[in-house]
Parts: sequence; structure tokens; C-alpha cells
Amino acid sequence: MKNYDVVAIGELNVDLILNGIQGEPTVGKEIFAEDMLLTLGSSTAIFAANVACLGSKTGFVGMIGKDVFGTLIEASLTEKGVDTSMLIKSSKYASGATICLNYNEDRANVTYQGAMDHMSYDDIDNSVFTNTKHIHLSSVFLQSGIKKDLLKILKSARENSVTTSFDPQWDPKEKWDMDYKEVLPYLNVFLPNETELKFITGSETLEEGIEKIRPYINVCVVKCGRNGSILLQKGKADIKLDAFLNNDVVDAIGAGDSFNAGFIHAFVKGASVEEAQVNGNLTGAVNTTAAGGTGAFTSAEAVKKIAADRFKKSLIL
Repeated sequence: MKNYDVVAIGELNVDLILNGIQGEPTVGKEIFAEDMLLTLGSSTAIFAANVACLGSKTGFVGMIGKDVFGTLIEASLTEKGVDTSMLIKSSKYASGATICLNYNEDRANVTYQGAMDHMSYDDIDNSVFTNTKHIHLSSVFLQSGIKKDLLKILKSARENSVTTSFDPQWDPKEKWDMDYKEVLPYLNVFLPNETELKFITGSETLEEGIEKIRPYINVCVVKCGRNGSILLQKGKADIKLDAFLNNDVVDAIGAGDSFNAGFIHAFVKGASVEEAQVNGNLTGAVNTTAAGGTGAFTSAEAVKKIAADRFKKSLIL
């Protein structure tokens, strides 16, 4: 028996989210924000917290500092039902932090990478690859150690019959130096958004990017924000699914990570990828009904109720 349904491997930091910002920051000047929230951040952590909330038994492998932010990160994951026994606590490096300047459905981020930039394959206990059904990775451009060892991690997972998913996220250096032709064949599910896909493939259009990855994918879901998502499968027709629109968005921080959580939760439970796509669109929409990446995910029943009441759709739990 596997100890976990899902193990998330990746970055950990806190988010300091500023809402209701009066204009854009200018060097040498000061502006006000109407609201502030200090919460669990990082794409992989938001995914882990939310997939655990939905009912998947979830563990986390990541590096934090022995500091106040590290304590907050560990406590937040534990509170969300994520097993933190595999966290690596560094005396040398501080925990990461992101300042999020939130403007409705868009945002500007400033991130200090800290400890998360230093974790590599060698820090991961090999038992991870035998104790879980599925491994999810995200944000490799924030983690030079994991980026360097991405293929090694994916190969270890495959050797142990562990399925994998990967969301690349934004590249702050905007180099987009990932060999998708080499990586994608080792992935069960690739989860980029449309902008990331275009940059990773060096494409002018989404359609061009899709055609470039098509020969190498197993399953890919391209997240398109308010335009929904596109499911790509080897040898099958593409499925474009409209978003469940929320006309009263609190913020969209973590919406893509929440999509990932809904999709992978259904995928690991054995649902079809078509059903998983619907689940992902739905959990992405639920995310926008509360502040922060995990604010709407207080319990599986609460998420189910939001899905039914706000979006008139049943969630796969």
C-alpha cells in the first residue's frame, strides 16, 4: 500500500498579499494598500494544501529555513492536512517570501527564493518514489536545484510506476530554458497556462505552441484563465472547456494551482481526464471566491458547497 495519494515536490514560501492598492509603485514614492494578508504561498504549497483539502492523502518535500516564516509554512501545511514529515529544515538558508501586489485578476510579484532555490534531487529521500501514487512538481524556474534535476526526478518516478504532473509557472529571468522535447515524454500530465506554453516553445500563438508540444505529450491541459482550459491527449481530439465564471472575484491568486489540485485529485482517484478537466475548471473558479490561494479551501464539504451554490456543478471528491 502507498502511504500517499500525492506527494508535492517543490518550492515553499509565504505570501504577503496587498489588496486595494492605490496606483502602481514608483521608486522614491509611497502608496497605500487597503488590505494585507500574510499566508501560505508558493504554487506547489497551494496545490498541496488544496489537493489535501479535497481528500487526497498528501505529503510535501521542500526546503525551509529555521525561522518564523518556516514555522508559519509548516504549521499552515499541517493545518491543511498535508504531511510535513519530509520537509528539510535549513540552518543556512532563510525561508522564501513573495510580496504580491494584487490588482483584481492580475498581480505583480517580488520573490526572495531563499532555501527553496537550494534543494536538489540528492536532498530527496528515495522512499518518496515508492510511497506515493503520484508526484506533482511546479515552479522549476524558481528552484535551480530542482530544475537541474527535473529529468532525474521524473525518471525515478517512472521507474517506480509513480504518475507525475508538472506546472512550469513563470520564469522570472524570462530565459525559458527548459527542453520540453526531452521532459514531456516522461510526464503523465503537463499543466502550463497559455502564456507559459508560448514562451517555453518559443511560439507566437497558442495554436503554434500546442502543435509544437503535441508529438511529445501524454496528457496536457492548457489553462486559459477566463477562457477555460484546453485538454490535449495523444491520438485524441482536443477538448476546449469554458470556465465557470465568477463575476465577483475576490482575487485570482492560486487559481491555476487550484485547477491543478482539482484535476490531479480526480486523476489520482481514477476519473477520466475529461472528468478531471471539469474538476480543474471548477476548483479554479472556487479559488476566486476568497482571498489567497487557499482561502476558499477550508474543507471538502465547503468547496463542494461553493461549487454547487455558485457554479451549479458537482465536484468530484
